[in-house]
Parts: sequence; structure tokens; C-alpha cells
Amino acid sequence: MTPKNRTNCGFPGITSDECFENGCCFDSSVGGVPWCFQPLPNQAEEQCVMEVSARKNCGFPGISPEECASRQCCFSNLVFEVPWCFFPQSVEAQADWLASPSSLFLLHGGKS
Repeated sequence: MTPKNRTNCGFPGITSDECFENGCCFDSSVGGVPWCFQPLPNQAEEQCVMEVSARKNCGFPGISPEECASRQCCFSNLVFEVPWCFFPQSVEAQADWLASPSSLFLLHGGKS
């Protein structure tokens, strides 16, 4: 799916934290499209919902969703130039990320 095909899952000004709490994906790197959007089927699992910049590659170029799933990894091809097959994020890692100063910076639109 290309960014222009995203299905909106939020409201203007929604934060990534609010978006993730709704089980949606968040990517603010593309203008003119929803930043908070519906995930593909089977991608709403909490451990797969994260900032695209936090993805750690779990596959290789051209990996299929099925092969990615066989590695117990998450798959989403909604955003270009980031890993589409990536390791799930643990609940502890999510809590650490949300508590970090850099996440607060990102969650507030980069304003200190």
C-alpha cells in the first residue's frame, strides 16, 4: 500500500501515542496523507505498532509476508525506505520508548 492509500485512523493533531493506543500505525514523514492510519490485517498486534524509525530489520529485500511471519516477525509495506519485515517490539521496550526524553520530543511534534 502506498501512503496515499492510507485509511485515516485519527484526527488532525493526533499524537503518535494516541494513535498507537487506538491500535493504529503512525508515520509523519509523508505530507498530505493521514499520519495515523489503519494497519493492514494481522498488523494490529501491540508489539508491531511502533514508529517506523524504531524498526529493526528481520528479513531481506523481497521477503514475503508469509516468510516474515515464519520468522515470528512483523510485516508492513505501508512505508517505503524502512524495513518491511521487522522484529516485534516487547512491551518493556514500548514502555522504555514512551518514557524516554526523545519520545517526548517526538510526541510533542519536536517542540521542547
